[in-house]
Amino acid sequence: MNIKHLKINLNSFTLYLKSVALVIIVAMASQIAVAQNTTAVPDSLNNGPVIDLTQAIQIALANNTQMKRALLTVRDADQQVRTAWSEVMPSVSASANYTRNLEVPVNFIPAVIFDPEADPNDLMPVAFGTDNNWQGGLSVSQTIFSGQAFVGISSSEVYKAAQSENLRATSQGVVTQTRLAYHQVLIAKEQVRLIEAQMSRIEDNLNDTQGRYEEGFVDDYAVTQLEVQLGNLQPQLTGARFSVNTAKRELLDILGLPLHLPIDLKGELNTYNIFTATVESEANESLKKVDKSVPIQLERDSLLAQQAFDLRGDLRILGVQQQLQDRQLKAQRSQYLPTLSANYNLQWTASQPGTPNFFGTEDQRARSQTVMLSLSVPIFQGFSRDAAIERTKIQLKDLEIQENQTKQTARKEILSAQQGIEQAFETIEAQENVLEQAREGYERALVRYQNGVGSQAEVTDADLQLRQAENSYAQTVFNYLNAKAQYDQALGQVPFVGKDVQEIKNNIELN
Repeated sequence: MNIKHLKINLNSFTLYLKSVALVIIVAMASQIAVAQNTTAVPDSLNNGPVIDLTQAIQIALANNTQMKRALLTVRDADQQVRTAWSEVMPSVSASANYTRNLEVPVNFIPAVIFDPEADPNDLMPVAFGTDNNWQGGLSVSQTIFSGQAFVGISSSEVYKAAQSENLRATSQGVVTQTRLAYHQVLIAKEQVRLIEAQMSRIEDNLNDTQGRYEEGFVDDYAVTQLEVQLGNLQPQLTGARFSVNTAKRELLDILGLPLHLPIDLKGELNTYNIFTATVESEANESLKKVDKSVPIQLERDSLLAQQAFDLRGDLRILGVQQQLQDRQLKAQRSQYLPTLSANYNLQWTASQPGTPNFFGTEDQRARSQTVMLSLSVPIFQGFSRDAAIERTKIQLKDLEIQENQTKQTARKEILSAQQGIEQAFETIEAQENVLEQAREGYERALVRYQNGVGSQAEVTDADLQLRQAENSYAQTVFNYLNAKAQYDQALGQVPFVGKDVQEIKNNIELN
């Protein structure tokens, strides 16, 4: 299996710099907002820099905590590769020491050595050594054959590939989380907009009804009904605004930004057309770009699933982990092989009386050299090696089971996402028609009431139906966008995450 490197497929390095600059701008805005008021709840809708979905994804890829940690693991894997290579590279060391004898050591030897007629029990003091002594040398050690060391090099390369695949899988997850959280803010904002629109309609109706009451065409109960409706909507509006704040905090957490940061998002669910690639408004441009970056295939075939198996980060990680376990198995089997190494030593010694002179003269120093080959053959070390090999085989089997289950999960996720998209396609047209009919019905009910041939109850009922139709349309668009984000992740074709490119860390730097 060829391990393909990874990078985030950003349009250009300039685009990345723009996203970083945006992070700085919104962070400065955050500090200003906090300095102005640290206790007030910020406005949910228009409060600070406005970002679109593309910018949100770029910020998340550059600033998300999971991304930073995944980048660190790749960097750590680079160092582990260097460590593995050091096991088969030569080891060179040098040493030197100097000894000054303040008093030359004295040893006692039998006197008969110098005087045969001396008493055998007599000892004679003799001073050995000189005032200055030097020793120095160079030692070189080289591994000639070590099965574990050589397998360790290939294992470290596979481990690095595994961390790169983990970075890719993390990127896919972060992009999808960002899209889902972004959509959640939009649907929360849409709920605020719909409540405000309904309150505006009721206020207009209330003003008209008060005028009709003053003219004696209706009684005060009609006015009271509208005031009650308006009062009932106010808590709903407050709750909807706090829901926007909650959704924004979830998004800010994914983006790795301060939770109190006042931001606003581009996007209008009420005008979004899920069928066409045409941009309805400037506000939906980024939403449409991300949505349509991966084409939709609703057919149920094995080829689509196989493409997902090749691209999904979780499956690619399992594939690399199996390779890593294969290397581990080879390393454990290599423990039965002998180890051969070579050592070379070069030594100098020198002795000199009197005033020190570094390593003396040629007559006062000597040199020696040695070369040694060392062969180590493991014969018996208990049953630990056999047990380690069997455990690795068990782990390989477990990885195969995990891979089969993950493939089954991938198929299920693809089918679920396809079903969600199909459901939106099948219902959105009917909801568009219902929405137009509801708007027309409200206008007709209002005209009938103003002309005295309709009742307030008809207007109230028409208004409720209009809000339900608007809410249903926005909810269907929201469900579609979420299903599309999950569909992209299920296929492993997540926008802004490349599939056959270089490492991600070359394009995204840690902040």
